[in-house]
Amino acid sequence: MTELFQTMGNMDSIDIGLWVTGAMLVFVLLGVRVAFAAATAGFLGLVWIFSAKLGFDRGFLVAVKMAGTIPHSKVSSLALSLIPAFILIGFLAYHAGLTKSLFEAAKRWVGWLPGGMGVATVFSTAGFAAVSGASVATSAVFARIAVPEMLKLGYDKRFAAGVVAAGGTLASLIPPSAILVIYAIIVEQDVGALLMAGFLPGAFSALVYGALVIIMAVTRKNFGPPVRGYTWKQRFESVPGAMPIFVVVGIIMVCIYGGVGTPTEAGALGAFVILCMALYNGSRWPELKASLMETAKLSAMIFAIIWGVLIYVRFLGFADLPTAFSDWIVSLEQSPLLTLLLILCAYAVLGMFMDAIGMLLLTLPVVYPAVIALNGGIDVTAAESAFGVSGTGCAIWFGIIVVKMAELCLITPPIGLNCFVVAGVRPECSVQDVFRGCTPFFVADVLTIAALIALPGIVLWLPGMMGYG
Repeated sequence: MTELFQTMGNMDSIDIGLWVTGAMLVFVLLGVRVAFAAATAGFLGLVWIFSAKLGFDRGFLVAVKMAGTIPHSKVSSLALSLIPAFILIGFLAYHAGLTKSLFEAAKRWVGWLPGGMGVATVFSTAGFAAVSGASVATSAVFARIAVPEMLKLGYDKRFAAGVVAAGGTLASLIPPSAILVIYAIIVEQDVGALLMAGFLPGAFSALVYGALVIIMAVTRKNFGPPVRGYTWKQRFESVPGAMPIFVVVGIIMVCIYGGVGTPTEAGALGAFVILCMALYNGSRWPELKASLMETAKLSAMIFAIIWGVLIYVRFLGFADLPTAFSDWIVSLEQSPLLTLLLILCAYAVLGMFMDAIGMLLLTLPVVYPAVIALNGGIDVTAAESAFGVSGTGCAIWFGIIVVKMAELCLITPPIGLNCFVVAGVRPECSVQDVFRGCTPFFVADVLTIAALIALPGIVLWLPGMMGYG
């Protein structure tokens, strides 16, 4: 035992970092929540490193003090207030009945297309994503609204469930996106730039989904009839009910892109607009209480994950593991693009067993510096870079790609959370049905990610107009 402690004390920081990271992954695989697994591993790692340098008694005290400063220092960050604001917007919109109005408007305007109800579902989920910022919530809401409508018209239940589950992933990119806010905080990039960067890729993903549905409807017999018979008067009558959604999107765009306000102010103003509309539509204290409670629960869960992972991140900094990983990545004798693709494949595998937020929080402290180094460093110009984007542009571009990858994992087995949510809401659809229905959309997402890698301008055009990229 004495020899074991001596060996542990003589390890260098990188070896300690690898052992602690391995232990944390074992915790996660055993079913320990990411927040607790990361916090435990990070704290034990800090104790290990400081004990090796200062002795156990003093090292333990330093580790406790360091870990104890993280919750307050991070909760006081103004950027974090965006998360509960965006979540509150989504729940208020749901309880105000705006989701039904949005789906009805989409049905009347695009329902006449081949596979019209599927197309309407895609665009209405995209619209709700623009106010909710939460993938799981989007899937849960439209599983209640869209799936029964499609089944009534004779759509295959696997497709009906799959399009809802896949449509929910659009919330990862279309602002306001909670996961993009978390990415910006972790990698210390401008929140407004990341939110703007997600707009065009999110819209592009929605168009790809819509085109896929139309192609499936054209090539398959008895796919599902279009919805016709609506007059232009009926279409325009549906617009006012969905207008608050567009108002919130407009507020976010004007505040961030136009420089009128900060992202935090945009979130607060958007929540106020939706609250007023909820009260106008008849929402009273029970609905408002439900919205506030659900927001508090989800925010507390996200904050707990952030705090736990940041303890682990603090340990990584002392273990010097990010620098070692960056040096190793850069030293590989292969194309930087191939290395990037391998990293994304690793995310695809890891995402089958972890939720999106936890996965990004755990991996980005190591992977992000490596990708930036692979591109040529934070100060590199686009002309001199490996990926054809500047250092700042790479931080934004990689963020959109990795978030899209993380949300892709919401529709992949065995953990595909969106699929389980849809199956839970719709008992007539098994989990297997939902996964099968998501398969075409998985392929579409892979093609979308390939397009974003090949054409970084899709991501960087709006941030470039703001002076980023």
